[in-house]
Amino acid sequence: MKNFLNLLEIDFKIFVGDIGAAAIAEEPIYKDLVNLGYAHLYAFDGDKRQQENIKKQYNKNATIIDKFILNGKDCTVYICNEESGMTSLLKPSKKYLEFFNGFSEFGKVIETKTISTHSLDSVKEIERLDFLKMDIQGSELEVLKNGKKVINDIVAMQLETPFVTLYEKQPTFGDIDTWMRKNGFLPHTFTDIKKWSIHPLTKDDNIRKPFNQLLEADIIYIKDPTNFRNLSARQLKLLALFAIIFKSPDLLVNCVLNYEKIYKFKESEKKIEKILKELNTILHKF
Repeated sequence: MKNFLNLLEIDFKIFVGDIGAAAIAEEPIYKDLVNLGYAHLYAFDGDKRQQENIKKQYNKNATIIDKFILNGKDCTVYICNEESGMTSLLKPSKKYLEFFNGFSEFGKVIETKTISTHSLDSVKEIERLDFLKMDIQGSELEVLKNGKKVINDIVAMQLETPFVTLYEKQPTFGDIDTWMRKNGFLPHTFTDIKKWSIHPLTKDDNIRKPFNQLLEADIIYIKDPTNFRNLSARQLKLLALFAIIFKSPDLLVNCVLNYEKIYKFKESEKKIEKILKELNTILHKF
């Protein structure tokens, strides 16, 4: 990682945002960047039950923002069991919870309360964001619509997108994908595709062993590289760096060559040669 930071001439702090930072049994894709001190994490989570774990994991490299991010309006939060990860600003859908094994229990609401939300663009604690991860149980699209100023700087996003809507009035994968494309992003890769077993049949008496039914997916979107002339020097460098994290060497080379066309590296031809040489040493990992 350090070699690529130097080769790409990234001598600035990287800013990462995670809305719904209390992921269940998941290692964030940005973890090494933050733990090694190359990036600062802004962890958004209004659920105080999760905040202590975030503090322990990232210490001084993270700022916890104790706010519910949405649209700046008062909303009802539907609180479910902490371990289920299903607490949401949308009401669970009885119809689809019953469709899957186990979800009637996972999505059981134990409490509701009215909370104040904030739009992403109104949060003064953040300097900027270069990468954004969101897993907020159905509210991702509403956050995007109310955060266009911040999103303008972002080079890549990881979003949880549903194929089956577990909450009432939840946007689908298609809704989110259409919005992202209209706002200059391109789908790049899936980091996870989750399937789940349909009620009542299970495989090996295990509800978590699926057959074929799609449930949801985590997808990476990137600033459309074909519009590289609209990207700043910072954005092209960071998109190249995140290409390494995504294990996408073809994207890295594309970004490096496009950067050279517009902005030029300090050593130009020698720098590109060094980047390609370094890339060749790690290609087997991809």
